[in-house]
Amino acid sequence: MKPFLTTVTLLLSDLAASLVFVIVFSATDDPVLSACVGMFIGISQLAVQLIRKTPIDSMQWLSLGLVLVSGAATMLTGDPRFVLFKPSVIYLIIGAAMLKPGWMNRYLPAIVKAVAADIGMLTGYAWAGLMFASAALNAYLAVSTDVAIWALTMASFAIASKVVLFLGGFGAIRLVTRARVRAMPADQRDALLISIGLTPTARPPASA
Repeated sequence: MKPFLTTVTLLLSDLAASLVFVIVFSATDDPVLSACVGMFIGISQLAVQLIRKTPIDSMQWLSLGLVLVSGAATMLTGDPRFVLFKPSVIYLIIGAAMLKPGWMNRYLPAIVKAVAADIGMLTGYAWAGLMFASAALNAYLAVSTDVAIWALTMASFAIASKVVLFLGGFGAIRLVTRARVRAMPADQRDALLISIGLTPTARPPASA
């Protein structure tokens, strides 16, 4: 699940930098100062990882590039919407990557891959859909509302939607896997469990 966790971390990190920009802008009404602070936060996040010698994903470098580009555009034009649009680009790129069929299956437990790989694939598509929906919502809010409403809506939606989808996907995969395993003939189920390194469930001896 490392790529999944990396994705979530990237989104939360990106949202945090954007929210810092919003807070400074709301307090000062100065897009240039706010952009400078946002760029500083973005650079600092990766600097900490470099100091700690933590591996940096390519998407994190891309996010930093977007921070610098959108921040520079805001500084040149005085329009804060350049920074507000940045999360939409991140969401679109991640969503496109998640359209790869079965991208999530390779990170699932062996028992799930053996009997419920299709559910894992559908869950992966659901995550892609959420990314695209988030990109669209973010873009709409960036052009149609003020900064405060954008911040409140995106922060609430980003957290709630991901928690709901994570729990829903996890629950669906777990329920389907258990149901399919239990529905197997005993011998087939035992053979499957042994093949993936699990211990078959003990069964009562047959009656004489």
